[in-house]
Amino acid sequence: MNHYLIILLLLLLGTGRSESLQQLHLDTQTGFSVTGFMTSQGDQLEFKNALPLFTVDINDHRFSTFDVSMTQTTNPWEFVLDGKLKGKIIWDENFELGWKARIILSNESSDTIKVANMVPFGQSDDHIYITASGPWSLARTKLFRPNLGPVGVILPDNAWELGYSAIETDNGLSVYALTRRTQIDGAVKRRWWTRLPPNTNVEYTIYVEIYQGEWQNGLRQMFQERYLYDLAEFDESLFNRPDLQWVKHDYIIGMQMAWDHEFFDKEREGYQIKDFFKEGQRLFGGYDGYGIWPTWPRLGVDERNQWDMYQDIPGGLPLLKHIAEFAQEQGTRFFIAFNPWDRSTRAEDPLKGMARLIDATGADGVVLDTRGSSSKELQAAADEVKPGVVMYSEGMAVPKDMPGIISGRVHDAIKMLPPLNLNKLIRPDFAIFRVGQLWDGHLHRDISLAFFNGYGMELNTFHPGRPEWREEVYLYLGKTTKILRENSSVFLSKLWKPLISTLQDSIWVNQWPDKEKTIYSIYSALPAGFKGPLFEVKPSEKSHYVDLWHHEELLPDTLDGSFYLPCDVNSFDRKWCNTRREGNVDCIAEFPMLLDISLEYDSLTFAASKGDRILIWKGVPSYQDQPLEYSTGAYRFSILELFDRYEGKFVIQLFDKNELLDERIEQIEQGTARLMSSVERTPAVSQLPTGMVRIPPGSVPVKLSANDQSATMRYPRKYQQSQIFEINNFFMDKYPVTNQEFGIFLDQTGYRPFDDTNFLAHWTDGKIPEGWENYPVVYVSLQDARFYASWVGKRLPTELEWQLAAQGTDGRDWPWGAEFDSSKCNVGNGFPQAVDAYPQGVSPFGVMDLVGNVWQLTNDVYDNGSYYYVILRGGSYYYPTSSWWYVKGGPQSLNKHQLMYLVDEGFDRNATVGFRCVKDIK
Repeated sequence: MNHYLIILLLLLLGTGRSESLQQLHLDTQTGFSVTGFMTSQGDQLEFKNALPLFTVDINDHRFSTFDVSMTQTTNPWEFVLDGKLKGKIIWDENFELGWKARIILSNESSDTIKVANMVPFGQSDDHIYITASGPWSLARTKLFRPNLGPVGVILPDNAWELGYSAIETDNGLSVYALTRRTQIDGAVKRRWWTRLPPNTNVEYTIYVEIYQGEWQNGLRQMFQERYLYDLAEFDESLFNRPDLQWVKHDYIIGMQMAWDHEFFDKEREGYQIKDFFKEGQRLFGGYDGYGIWPTWPRLGVDERNQWDMYQDIPGGLPLLKHIAEFAQEQGTRFFIAFNPWDRSTRAEDPLKGMARLIDATGADGVVLDTRGSSSKELQAAADEVKPGVVMYSEGMAVPKDMPGIISGRVHDAIKMLPPLNLNKLIRPDFAIFRVGQLWDGHLHRDISLAFFNGYGMELNTFHPGRPEWREEVYLYLGKTTKILRENSSVFLSKLWKPLISTLQDSIWVNQWPDKEKTIYSIYSALPAGFKGPLFEVKPSEKSHYVDLWHHEELLPDTLDGSFYLPCDVNSFDRKWCNTRREGNVDCIAEFPMLLDISLEYDSLTFAASKGDRILIWKGVPSYQDQPLEYSTGAYRFSILELFDRYEGKFVIQLFDKNELLDERIEQIEQGTARLMSSVERTPAVSQLPTGMVRIPPGSVPVKLSANDQSATMRYPRKYQQSQIFEINNFFMDKYPVTNQEFGIFLDQTGYRPFDDTNFLAHWTDGKIPEGWENYPVVYVSLQDARFYASWVGKRLPTELEWQLAAQGTDGRDWPWGAEFDSSKCNVGNGFPQAVDAYPQGVSPFGVMDLVGNVWQLTNDVYDNGSYYYVILRGGSYYYPTSSWWYVKGGPQSLNKHQLMYLVDEGFDRNATVGFRCVKDIK
């Protein structure tokens, strides 16, 4: 008969959870198995299937506690495994944070036994687990998820051999379990396994707790709250110091040796450091930190100690202080190095020597060579001479050492960096830098994965060799680092979630939430790249999505009633698989709607009330370009005035200090027509001038179409869709300007254009043909018309003003009504006529001769990036018919407009183009 051993587990203390693990159900009838648990609320929960307490590899063969022969079924439980190992499980009855037991495996055989990969609850395709897998390497641990490929992970240096599992239940409560190798007795400890000669043993500790929600919450609880059970309590004092916060927001550190040509070149006039910094500024926005190294491998040639070596750099400590100050002026923190193994050279108290050098140079940080930890003594020695000096370890601090140091490295001894670094989960505000040695191979993959994990790079040039791909890689680093720097707050968030669920395997997504925005860092190992919906989101009306890698605004796709964000990750050459050139990244942000922007063919309007500055980028943001910068507020500008004839993407960003708050993108497509003319207001009058009519203010319904279909005739998009425009009142000439009126202008001003080609070509010897006095003046250029308008105190109408005067506010197609009437205009009979020839063609406001007689110039001049053109309205008497390629002549309805490309004055004067004027009203 099955019998359960009900194990009482004490309530979790101090976690703030409303429910905790109270009892664990174990079964010893067949081997040793876990069948369920009871919560502190009295809920009895059973697993779908019984689970082994653990699986373990013995001489490379897997065994589970299902396979053991129990020899004692009470605490401590004893068993025999594989006929060679005797085992003992000793439950810790006093443990307060869940269930804890020691597992001791003893070799009482005459053979040497290899023990590896102890995984609590066992390796299974049915649940999440972590263990070592695959060929030997410095980082061979993997995280396994059901129905997905494994993901390589980096673990703390003292926890490479850990095993982990998470088991979900139907009611939302889940259990995680952790095993750690904690002691050996006569055995030989290796990174991934333990060798047990006869009469030796190895001890593991197993921890079991419950958690709620997604599987990542179990990892977060184990790493971030329990610190892998290495620490009972975390001393926050160093992490909370205001003077040390700067390193948490740094993402590029440069490391040079004192004999590097790019630091000092005795053959090329000495110090080259300014050029080194200038290159970094150009390619990736500069170094956040910089360290100079004059010690190893020169130490030991003579009796000089490490501090003497700094003093003997050319120019000595005063010059080194000058270099430090130069770096600090660039926004770069200056580092010195401390070699704790230097004990045989000139004797000097190492703490006093370090403090002396910090004081002499003004250094901001100390690189701790060969160390993965710091000490209170080191920090205190630095604090005595300067506040804010950061200790930076060569290795990554393990959890128990983290309270004493706030920055460290992912060492380059790990060549093929696994995708996920779980050290980042322990303390997201611990400043991590991946070491990149230029001599050691292409850094593309290293940079990509550092970005994916939300931390920076150490560009280490200790080894000789400067590869040809350095600039290419530094530019790539600049792109990833710009995103990290501008969203630094989210990459320090304790709520970040690794490996959220995706629709495509081998593309991994980390979610980084903050109070107001969320960042998704994406890494793809797919050579073909990927484009399509990738991960689920819950859209809000108060936020929007932006691809920060490609700088494009995104709309979620709908699949089976859920919303998924699309992702666009570039491809890479398949031959780069399993090399340091493989993989690519993407990055998506969810921002609050803080920027209000609009682009109306040429007018860019943007406004924001939060933040302290708005940046406008022509093209995508980069360290190689400079944006326009404005303080927070509301603005309206002409694109042509800001960026000349540029066509393409505009990125508008809102910042508060260095933090990106929002981003919006607008696009000017190739050939887009942009208004380049402005309206120069006339002196405003209140009385109606002679020969003019008053046009009252009105709401004008406008939808215009081109008068031709040529692909080269790119009309303003603004008027192609139905819109209503509000127009202020003005006065307009009742008739087009006549030959007689233009003649008076010439007589009184003596006007003569600089280029008089075709000027008034329809006149004879400078005289108006008899009987043509009241005909509209033609053969005038846009400049001629503007000179005339200025002389009479008027101006040319905008197209919208012409539209209101001709159409009124009721959307009619012709000045006189909805239907065409050949008796009310020149129908295209081949000859111009007097401006008053058709009095019944009057518009709603009394304007005459608007369509059919001559084309009428407006003030609206556009630049489409290749050509200038002016908008004409109304049509003309000329009506060519032998081909549809001609500009369409004859009278034109009020929903048609015609552009005319501009070359020069002589070319632009036409027999069919005239004008009329307007004047502003007080």
